[in-house]
Amino acid sequence: MNRTLKIYIFLLVILIAGVIYVDAVRPKPVDWSPSYVLRDKIPFGLYVFDQESKTILPKRNIEKVRKSAYEFLDENYDYSQDVDSYKVKGTMLSICDTYIIDDESTKELFYFVSHGNTAFISTQNLPEIFTDSLNIKLDADFEFKSQIDCWLANPSLGPQKYDLSKGGNNAYFSSIDTLTTTILGYQSGKDNKHVNFIKVPYKKGNFYIHLQPNAFTNYQLLKDNHYQYTEKVLSYLPKGNIYWLVNQQEGAVESGSTLRYITSQPALKSAWYLFLIGMVIFMIFNAKRRQRVIPIIKPLPNTTVDFTKTIGNLYYQEGNHQNLIDKKIIYFLERVRNEYLIDTAVLDENFIKKLHAKTGKDIKDIEHLVYLINYQKKSYHQSIETDLIEINKAIEKIIS
Repeated sequence: MNRTLKIYIFLLVILIAGVIYVDAVRPKPVDWSPSYVLRDKIPFGLYVFDQESKTILPKRNIEKVRKSAYEFLDENYDYSQDVDSYKVKGTMLSICDTYIIDDESTKELFYFVSHGNTAFISTQNLPEIFTDSLNIKLDADFEFKSQIDCWLANPSLGPQKYDLSKGGNNAYFSSIDTLTTTILGYQSGKDNKHVNFIKVPYKKGNFYIHLQPNAFTNYQLLKDNHYQYTEKVLSYLPKGNIYWLVNQQEGAVESGSTLRYITSQPALKSAWYLFLIGMVIFMIFNAKRRQRVIPIIKPLPNTTVDFTKTIGNLYYQEGNHQNLIDKKIIYFLERVRNEYLIDTAVLDENFIKKLHAKTGKDIKDIEHLVYLINYQKKSYHQSIETDLIEINKAIEKIIS
């Protein structure tokens, strides 16, 4: 490991340690979102209620229903001809910020209550089937200020009011059937009072509808004595089994991955991603194999040309011009045969035409060269320097 790599790794470790330290010392932001999830320990989760449900509802058999209300009730319905009832009896319980039960389950819930059972629903809104079937109406009081006090109508439960402003809502029952509906609780703002908890009979059973679900959240159950309000609200429920609808409130199942804790902590998650990005960058810049610089080796020079020049100069200096002329002619004719595929046995008019056609050179230059070659072949006198120069220039005009 070279020194540069060690420095990079050291700086990366220091950076990750710094991010972890900064995140550890800074205060964690509070998540105030209304999740109403059983696993959530944030202010508006239901973790405390889930853990303390048997204490808040003593001597009750509480069963969590992880299916839809329709699936649970349909599989527990007795379809025999002489029996028209459910195999389970008791109270269906639903607590959520907004109404989350699907339409088919809602219809099945009404059918369950009509057979002499109970449904307790704590939410801030209701679908149209409730307002039509139970003859009730909901509204919102926008004159509510910063404080929402809630209390129970039954004097035996005490006159104490509980401040549920944090996470509370301003929904209330604006219209009820006073001949059949029982008012169980109220809420008030600065100068007004509204009904927020009622009991409505439906055929052989009853609906308990409560409009302040935040009373069941972690924040309210742990704040002062607000848990008492929750206990008082649930004290209205009849004895018997309670079936708590939680199919959409269980929360995500925790991953079994070894990186689960790292990814669950924002600082560790950022540091982990920073480490991965740094490693990718490091690999990109160090992907090529490192080696010493290869020296440039000059290729061996081609001495053929130099050798030829040397031999030519030797002939020239000795004054053997005829020998040079003969070699020039042999070289020229050999090149014509190899490059242009022309027979050089007879240098006549036919040869001149073929060479002119394939080289495109001036025909007069070709005729002059052929004349000089033929002359040299037939001549018996010793050539002089001027003859060598003339035939050399003639050849260069054709093959240059």
